[in-house]
Amino acid sequence: MALLKLEEVKKVYHQGKIDVPAIRGITLEIEEGEFTTIFGPSGSGKTTLLNIIGCLDKPSAGEIYYNNSKRLSKLTKNELADFRRYNLGFIFQGHNLIPVLTAFENVEFAIRIIDKHTKEERKQKVLDILESVGLAGLEDRRPNELSGGQKQRVAIARALVKNPKLVLADEPTANLDSETSEEVLDIMLKMNQKLGTTFIFSTHDPQVMKYAKRLIEIRDGQVTRDEQGEDIDVPH
Repeated sequence: MALLKLEEVKKVYHQGKIDVPAIRGITLEIEEGEFTTIFGPSGSGKTTLLNIIGCLDKPSAGEIYYNNSKRLSKLTKNELADFRRYNLGFIFQGHNLIPVLTAFENVEFAIRIIDKHTKEERKQKVLDILESVGLAGLEDRRPNELSGGQKQRVAIARALVKNPKLVLADEPTANLDSETSEEVLDIMLKMNQKLGTTFIFSTHDPQVMKYAKRLIEIRDGQVTRDEQGEDIDVPH
């Protein structure tokens, strides 16, 4: 079943009197449980597309459907915020952790306003997700007491703790060494397989592409390649 459907989505930025097209009419579907990578050179439009899918930016034209029914263009600003809050998880290359909060508190913060569990149930939920990403015993450390890989694990835990249908990851391995990148990708792949969470990555990194079950290449704001399967030819 299609989790996400884009129909002729376009995005044009206006710089004074000049129109700069970033997305030039993209149509595609993302099925539930996909582990998909969007790639392309700098300026190709991949991050813009990810931001549009994540409701962080609005398309200039076209339509986006969620679960074959919800038409995102018809939602108000507040409704879009609620949609993001309850359905989407985000992982960024810069972690975006709150420096004064511990690893536990950073993850808990993501569900405090939406989770209806008791305080003890919520605590156990956060501890469980931190353990699942390999951070058991580090719950009380603040971001400046964690390595880059550990910070990214906190970011993954924060994105997944609310059980989102879709996780969007923008260059999630950009600041990590190859060994740590592999560990982080393994965690996300296991979550995809265990929970059925749909992942969409935007990346330049061939290592991320090797993990993908589907590769979507974008150049000049258009899809130029869309392949899926176990033996995808990964660009170097």
